[in-house]
Amino acid sequence: MRFITDTIPVLKARLARGETSCEALVAGALEAAAAPAAASVFTTLYPEAALAAARHADAQRAAGVAPPALAGLPVSIKDLYDVAGETTLAGSVVCRGEPAALADAPAVARLRSAGAALLGKTNMTEFAFSGVGINPHHGTPRNPADAALARIPGGSSSGAAVSVALGLAVAGLGSDTGGSIRIPAALCGLVGFKSTQSRVPRQGALELSRSLDTVCAMTRSVADCLTVDAVLAGAPLAVQRRPLAGLRLALPQTVLLDALEPAVAQAYAHALTRLSAAGAQLIEIPLSELAEIPRLNAPGGFSPVEAYAVHHQRLARARAQFDPRVAARIELGASVLAREYIAMQDHRADWIARVEALLEGFDAVLCPTVPVLAPAMDELVASDEAFFKANGLLLRNTFAFNYLDGCAFSLPCQAAGELPVGLMLASVRGDDARLASVALAVEQALA
Repeated sequence: MRFITDTIPVLKARLARGETSCEALVAGALEAAAAPAAASVFTTLYPEAALAAARHADAQRAAGVAPPALAGLPVSIKDLYDVAGETTLAGSVVCRGEPAALADAPAVARLRSAGAALLGKTNMTEFAFSGVGINPHHGTPRNPADAALARIPGGSSSGAAVSVALGLAVAGLGSDTGGSIRIPAALCGLVGFKSTQSRVPRQGALELSRSLDTVCAMTRSVADCLTVDAVLAGAPLAVQRRPLAGLRLALPQTVLLDALEPAVAQAYAHALTRLSAAGAQLIEIPLSELAEIPRLNAPGGFSPVEAYAVHHQRLARARAQFDPRVAARIELGASVLAREYIAMQDHRADWIARVEALLEGFDAVLCPTVPVLAPAMDELVASDEAFFKANGLLLRNTFAFNYLDGCAFSLPCQAAGELPVGLMLASVRGDDARLASVALAVEQALA
């Protein structure tokens, strides 16, 4: 049972007609957040503050004052972000007792200024370091897409995704370093937007990788993502609606289509058929440069190297309190030399320039967001081998566009009644507005 199923414009229209109130929406969301289906979704709830924001928005409407973009609408915040007066735990127990944040992160402050009723902080992979979403400290929220089998929600923004999928929030503020917005969006049947990294300030978000971390959100529609993105970035994208007919969409044939689960391959093929019938030009390209990423991102990789710089003192003080799978990945960065790290930066810059040149003239790149359906949770909890195999598969396609410093959407593309499958649309850095116009057209064609 989903509590809120409407998009933001539909909710606003219902509020304007007096069919519901922000207070009723937020009160219902808080009640649903306490239900068994929402177990492990939130690490902290803010009932009093959320209801106060909702009542304020209702009073604005009653007085004829034009409310701000998210006035009184429930929004969740990943446990990665500073909230003034609280210690930011980032899904850990290691950070307990550390100093409280002196101010809200800019992303949180902008959501407040837009009138959002911030329901609470959502659960996540410890320190945002996996695409699976399992958390041994706070539990793991169950993917709502399958009532019969407990499946992973995807990570690292696990609670953010489930909060939206259950209808507890109109948007979930998360982050995306290697796919942490798009993976859970794909597995839970949502829309996720990873903007160009520089678009939204990262201050007040506990770092995983300063080279890759992106502040962004997931919602129920492309338009809702753009509404939230405008708040987070401080300015809307200049998006011009475009017909799908004539758009040139690149279909890379290297790496991104390997080992597709049959249900994913079928949904992807069906989506491409729909887009072609609507007039899009689908052009297969090799993009063999994708196969270079593992070599260029070695040794260690940006995330382990940069995370080790952030967490080495915590590891020395309290390694036994870490999720052991997270600690093991962070420690991969311990032995990387400065000259090797600088070489990684140089190799990435060269690779980005080459790939950007190859993608010139295309309106977007298309591929499955992840190559598999949401895996069953129990096996990944029990087995390191199964966990790391799944983690690698989940991150493979999405990470390519973090490495590119690009922008990307994940849109649901499964047939009705089937488990969620994500279709990823991606482009180069700074191309967010054009990509958004493509995403709107693709979403309409798939609907």
